[in-house]
Parts: sequence; structure tokens; C-alpha cells
Amino acid sequence: MICTSKRTILSLTAATVAACALAAATPARAEFPEKPVEMTVLFGSTAKTIAQVLSNEMAKVLGKPVVPVSRTGGGGAVGYNHVKGTAADGYNIVWNSNSVSTAHIRGNMKLSYKDFAPIARVSIEAPTVAVRTDSGWKSLKDIAEATKKMPGKLKVGMSGPGSFTHVVAAALMDALGVGDKVIYVPYPGGKAPTELLGGRIDVAVQFPGQFISHVKAGTVRLVAVTGGERISQIKDVATAKEQGVDVELSMWRGLAAPAGTPAAALKKLEDAAKKATESAAFKDALSKLGAEVSFLDHDAFGKLIVKDDGRLDKIMTGLGLKKGPKS
Repeated sequence: MICTSKRTILSLTAATVAACALAAATPARAEFPEKPVEMTVLFGSTAKTIAQVLSNEMAKVLGKPVVPVSRTGGGGAVGYNHVKGTAADGYNIVWNSNSVSTAHIRGNMKLSYKDFAPIARVSIEAPTVAVRTDSGWKSLKDIAEATKKMPGKLKVGMSGPGSFTHVVAAALMDALGVGDKVIYVPYPGGKAPTELLGGRIDVAVQFPGQFISHVKAGTVRLVAVTGGERISQIKDVATAKEQGVDVELSMWRGLAAPAGTPAAALKKLEDAAKKATESAAFKDALSKLGAEVSFLDHDAFGKLIVKDDGRLDKIMTGLGLKKGPKS
């Protein structure tokens, strides 16, 4: 027979009450996300369009709104600085790109990729080289030959100073042997195509989605893409390498959060991004813009960023675009 003293029963009862009181006083840990997630968008034009579709599709998975907010300027520096200054809790993310490296190397910001936690890569876009149809130029060689004969300098439009399209344009012109006869004209907000049509620049280097409507209208001709392969939507446009110009540069786009963001939140965001890239709406949007779905998880994405940063540092140093030592 088991005997239990009155004192023992009272002790057990007190312990139980204390445990229950502690449990009641400690709120259950809520599952991420509890509120809307804000996505900072660094650029306009195709970047902004893709961000809108991505945020819509991610919201369906997360069950909370994902709100894209444009914070442009400084080749991405304005947006990166904003996101880095927010709490590392998963509720502030950035729609990032190779710009995290180019803005740092150019000296636009002290921050580097090390200040952000990679979430996932979602797409790739290869810049294109465009000219007016009435220029008569049909290849990179045509541009180079015409530039060498010009009494003045070739005006090439791109995004802001130190932007990815600036790097691509400079790399191309340098490889063509006319780097010293070029003036690079910055047009933030995707305005380079309009300036090209207006005759204020001779060449524009931007992403294909900005030119497709003008190509269909017959006013603009694409003479090259800078990626490793041709783009399905404009299959007749040869790559720079196919034309004997040793330049192969594409822009990746993805998501990142301030360094120190909890792994659980990053995983939720990564899974939502993956499902978003698999949606028909996202695939259709990218196809119309001449971009490609290209998902990488946070680990593979992080390794790509490190490798790409080193490559861009070398290219920009060679082109004289690096400003000061990397911090």
C-alpha cells in the first residue's frame, strides 16, 4: 500500500499551481509572419514589375501581405542602407541583385553583401545592347567601327553610375577597343530607351523588357545580349561572345534580409519565394520581360554572391570603376 502524507500532497499541489502560473504568464511563441513583410525595391522598370508579381505570389503562401516599397538611388545604396537599418526579424527584406556588390565596389555605400543574409535567388536577366533602327548598326562590330570614325564620342545610356548596366556597358566598350571614345550617360528609372529614341544617346544598355515593345514597333534594334546564352523571346539576337567579344555578364535578382535575421524566418521566406517562382503568374511575367526563372536556395545563393562579388571587383578594378578600398 502506498501512503502519501498530507504535506507531500500540499507540496505537489503548490508545484503544479506554480507551473501553470508560469505557463500562463509566458506567451506562446507566434509563428512567423504575424504581420506584413515589407520588400524594398531598389530600381524601377523591370525590377519593379517582377517585384510586384513576386510579392503578390509570396503573400499567398505566407498568409500575410508582402508590400513592395520603392527606395531607389545610388545604384541600390539608398535601399540597402534602409533595410540594414531595420530590425533583423524577417519583416524587412530587400529585392536585391548584383548591385549589392557594384554599389559597394563603386564606393556608393560602405555596406557589402556581408551585411545581409541571403534568402533565395529567383531570376536572371541579361542586359541587351540597343540602337535606333535608323542608325544602320546591326552588330557590336558596326558600333565599334562607327565609333572609331566619329569626330566626337559615342554616347551610351545606362542606369546610374556604378550600376550593373554601367559595368556591362564599360566592359563591352573596353572589349571593343573604344572605351576611350565613349561618354556614359546615366538615366535612372529605366529612361535610357526613351532617350535613345529621342536621339540624345547613340546606344542604350538595359534589360530586354525595356526594349521589346520598341523592337516590335520597328524603332529599336537589339544588336547583342550579354548573357551566356540567347534569350528565348529574342532568339535572333546574338550574344556578345558569339560576335567575338569576350564579355559574359548577367544580373541575378533575389531576396535578402539584414544579417542576424532568425533562421526560421529566413526559411519561411525562402520557401515562399520558391513556391512563388513555380506559379504560372510569375513564370508568365518573366517570360514577357525576357527574364528567366532561376531559383537557388539560401545556401547556394550565398555561395554565388561571394563568387560574383570577387569577379565584379576584378572587372570594375580593371575598368577603373572601383572607388577606394573595400571596407
